[in-house]
Amino acid sequence: MTAQGPLDLIGIGECMVEFRAEPVAGRTDLMRMAWGGDVMNSLVHASRLGLKVGFCSRVGADAFGPWLRDGWAAEGIDLSHAPLVPGENGIYFITNDASGERSFSYRRAGSAASQMDRTDLDEAWLRAGRFVLLSGITQAISPSAAALTEAAAQAMGPAEGAAESGGGAVFDPNHRPALWESRGGQAAARAAFAAVAPHAAWLMPSYPDDTVLLGAPVASAQDALAGFVSAGRGQVAMKMGGEGVLLAGPQGVTHVRGQKVTSIVDTTGAGDAWNAAFLAGLLRGKAPVEAAAAANAHAAGVLAYPGAVPAREES
Repeated sequence: MTAQGPLDLIGIGECMVEFRAEPVAGRTDLMRMAWGGDVMNSLVHASRLGLKVGFCSRVGADAFGPWLRDGWAAEGIDLSHAPLVPGENGIYFITNDASGERSFSYRRAGSAASQMDRTDLDEAWLRAGRFVLLSGITQAISPSAAALTEAAAQAMGPAEGAAESGGGAVFDPNHRPALWESRGGQAAARAAFAAVAPHAAWLMPSYPDDTVLLGAPVASAQDALAGFVSAGRGQVAMKMGGEGVLLAGPQGVTHVRGQKVTSIVDTTGAGDAWNAAFLAGLLRGKAPVEAAAAANAHAAGVLAYPGAVPAREES
């Protein structure tokens, strides 16, 4: 599928096959097949919120490949830069505890998406988009994917005269220590973060998980925010779960309170949903504080559903 006209949001990353534990009729040995990945999760939410979105990746031509692309196409995602290629797709398994917190087990080494490199970068297509979503997880899956992420960040910013909603690269560091273990650990993760953050129109880290990327201990959320402001171009939306979001930019520093949640089924993908709603708000001309408040509400809503992305009938 190819979208007509310029895209609002382009994402670069990997989307994997998901198997989620889902007890049925008293059984605990059943799993439901779906798909998920941080960038793709955000693209789906953004598309459902009315944005035109596109995905840059490589999709393995295994038994899952056509099914994955069909599912993404049904969500209205431009797949002109996510071709089927020889290879396999990554797979992951999710189990959840009674509070909705999840545990993951991955089988992604050598996946088709991990073979992405700078040759996958179509700068004309990228620059025709308004925001390009980049992820620390994409950087972590392979050196070549990290090089692609850095090249995309450099291609997108800083744009001349870019304003709060003017577009450019947006970066969620999404630090996953286990992914970096074979890539040099925290030192490599910090170097990868430092290569992209200065080019991003917005940094969208999570507190406290992403603070290890700053290279020095932080004593508080305010200290962490200051660190991310220094690492990037000044505009930061720092997600703090139920505590809400801290925003920093030309408007100063603002705390946007979190949305009250009475029932949590699954926390998977909540941050990705937040990213989508926040960017949608900016693209529609909302001030960052308004966009963050709307994103808090949207992310809170997905906690009531299992999996990385709610089924279409649930969203």
